[in-house]
Amino acid sequence: MTSNYVLDLRTVTDHFPGIGRYGFNLARAMVPLLAPSEQLILLRNPTQPSAWDLTLLAGERVRVVDVPLSPFYLRQQWAIPRLLHCLADFGDPLLYHSPYYLMSYRPGVPTLLTCYDLIPLVCPHYFSPAQRLIYRLANWLALSVARVVLAISEATKADLVRHFRVDPRKVVVTPLAADPHFKPQPPAAIAGLRQKYALPDRYVLYFGSNKPHKNLVRLVEAWKIVEGRAQSAGCRLVIAGAWDMRYPEALERAKALGLDERVVFLGPVAEAELPALYAGAELFVFPSLYEGFGLPVLEAMACGTPVVCSNRSGLPEVTGDAALLVDPHDVGALAAAIGQAMGDAELRRVLREKGLAQAVRFSWERTAQATLAIYQEVLRGSRPNDSLTVTAGAEVGPRLKPSG
Repeated sequence: MTSNYVLDLRTVTDHFPGIGRYGFNLARAMVPLLAPSEQLILLRNPTQPSAWDLTLLAGERVRVVDVPLSPFYLRQQWAIPRLLHCLADFGDPLLYHSPYYLMSYRPGVPTLLTCYDLIPLVCPHYFSPAQRLIYRLANWLALSVARVVLAISEATKADLVRHFRVDPRKVVVTPLAADPHFKPQPPAAIAGLRQKYALPDRYVLYFGSNKPHKNLVRLVEAWKIVEGRAQSAGCRLVIAGAWDMRYPEALERAKALGLDERVVFLGPVAEAELPALYAGAELFVFPSLYEGFGLPVLEAMACGTPVVCSNRSGLPEVTGDAALLVDPHDVGALAAAIGQAMGDAELRRVLREKGLAQAVRFSWERTAQATLAIYQEVLRGSRPNDSLTVTAGAEVGPRLKPSG
């Protein structure tokens, strides 16, 4: 008898960079851990561009099944259960793991869900009432069907308990990790990247999106304070990552403060170039108001870059004592921390060493081992479905017991 684990990786596409990285790295780390009596079935959407090639993972105990169906389509509500029924036709035990809350809500088999953050509920002022209601309802449905919820941090687990009243015993924390290629880089790689993007010899880096909760306006304002000081001579603030045109506020603020030439808006950077971008920075700054985990911080530390970051949500779990933590709402405190790190070479050395040591505490192998152990527990019946109870609160409806 073979235990079949269906991991729905239709979100391993360029549209979902964070979820894509999670899904691919989890699957890749899980492959060598599978026993001869276990099979991993990866669902892939071949119609969407992806930086991750799931077919590279196919092998004796790994199948890749093409499902040209977006999680945004209503049709998945009957197409995915039908597919799972076909996959289970041989009578072997089967479970379904969705790494996204837009999923089939009646899969008909034991189900796991991964939750990253609850941004629309924790930062409600960035979303309309209708957006929050739809988000809450979709999460409520996903949580209701899940036997086990995987949270990427203790902060996310606490948010799930607070906002949805999930039984904390049914939420398991399985943290993220940096991809193995994030490590200190040779000088030639750093010099090549610096030349390609015309970066200065000294730069302070932010990498991530420009969504409002990333707090880039305050970062620009803090840089205005820092850039006039002696320790920042010749240094530039580099803001890199996917740019959403709906949120131009940081760019507009830089122009208003006369920082056009002192703040570089780099835009997207290829995955293969990120380690050199991190490693070439004098300092990495991440002032986010809310993060389920904060993977860029871990990647920067793994590359040997000192870190200044927010003291909110999941970030202190990631950094431990290996970063300077600041109140992200306090522009003066953020500027002071950046200036302190830039002006103190010994402090940067200490942060670099602590960051490297902290980064190795997180690994995809350990996360995959923990996830696989949960798969095995669920199929053994060690985690009964009817013991998980969630509620969406007054906006959506009453307390429910999950099905499936």
